[in-house]
Amino acid sequence: MPELPEVETTRRSFAARIDQAAVVSARLGAALRWPLGCTTDSLVGCTVGQAERRGKYLWLPLSRQGELAGGLLMHLGMSGSLAFRESVLPPGKHDHFDLVTTRGVLRLTDPRRFGAVVWSRAMDQPPAATLLAKLGAEPFDPVLTAEAFHALLQRRRGPVKAALLGGSIIVGAGNIYACEALFAAGIDPRTRSDRISRPRAERLLASVRDTLARALALGGSTLRDFRDAQGLDGAYQDQSRVYGREGQACPNCGAAVRRIVQAQRSTFYCSRCQRR
Repeated sequence: MPELPEVETTRRSFAARIDQAAVVSARLGAALRWPLGCTTDSLVGCTVGQAERRGKYLWLPLSRQGELAGGLLMHLGMSGSLAFRESVLPPGKHDHFDLVTTRGVLRLTDPRRFGAVVWSRAMDQPPAATLLAKLGAEPFDPVLTAEAFHALLQRRRGPVKAALLGGSIIVGAGNIYACEALFAAGIDPRTRSDRISRPRAERLLASVRDTLARALALGGSTLRDFRDAQGLDGAYQDQSRVYGREGQACPNCGAAVRRIVQAQRSTFYCSRCQRR
């Protein structure tokens, strides 16, 4: 599933190119996770503004004659990707939404159709506001202090990895990045969230931020089919220290990296370096 680094990488790869483009037409293919919420014809003539990101959602503001005309909230789902091309190509089987503009075509491709494109009057109005309401803090938001992060962990009794993946404390720490951040912080992924001390919480928050920053610098991770809007792969997966390395030597101590399953997701960790 595309996580924060992949979604932000995607945003950066097309945002400047589509900014201030006029919508010429739009096409909706097979039904996605939620209804579009407007007719495709109603998008024609709108001007696209600067794309934003909130968690794993992208927001594409629209205006008409200088007045706000709502926007499109996009989610890549489990296997979706956005591509931005100068010309319109015939849609393939898994190409489910096209936004044709004077600067190029933004196309959503999603084999599993868990992605979404939803029109909303504004980000703070339904349906966008409803979909975004339960999201936690952005990882690089200075409002998320170590003290605040620790307090949020204290309210949860489940494993700390589940708390990171849930998205209600902090957004963007997907499976790969949660494994890597916990390894860097020296915390066993099975540790109960409410038993993490204040110093360990501070170390974990710093590790999450460092891991996501490095992933962003490398264009995210491409394990199967992620590409940015220009068709480029991510490279973080080649730099991971424990994720996907079951049985290989821990880069710190040399012990074998272990794999367990938590909430139907693979977790990779070093039992020697990471403590409960």
